[in-house]
Amino acid sequence: QVQLVESGGGLVQAGDSLRLTCAASERTFSTWNMGWFRQAPGKEREFVAGFTFGDTRYGDSVKDRFTISRDVAKNTVILQMNSLKPEDTAVYYCAARTSSLARYSAWGQGTQVTVSS
Repeated sequence: QVQLVESGGGLVQAGDSLRLTCAASERTFSTWNMGWFRQAPGKEREFVAGFTFGDTRYGDSVKDRFTISRDVAKNTVILQMNSLKPEDTAVYYCAARTSSLARYSAWGQGTQVTVSS
């Protein structure tokens, strides 16, 4: 069973930075493809960042502000969020899929990010 645990959410002001981490087991981290999504109140879930065939991919609204990376030693995927905007307010979810061609099928419980203006 794939377990994903997010951490790092919180309340920040516009322009601040925040770092989210997603922890997984060594097996999951080494064999599954992991990424980040978010969902704001009243809106559909939105792709934020992920890896596709080794390359990083970002949603249009976060390009040049967010960076996704992998910490192999800690089996974690990191989402570094800079220049945060109030519209970045959402619950952020870590997700995993079996390959770059598969749908994301495993989800964490989510972590709240709130950006005040």
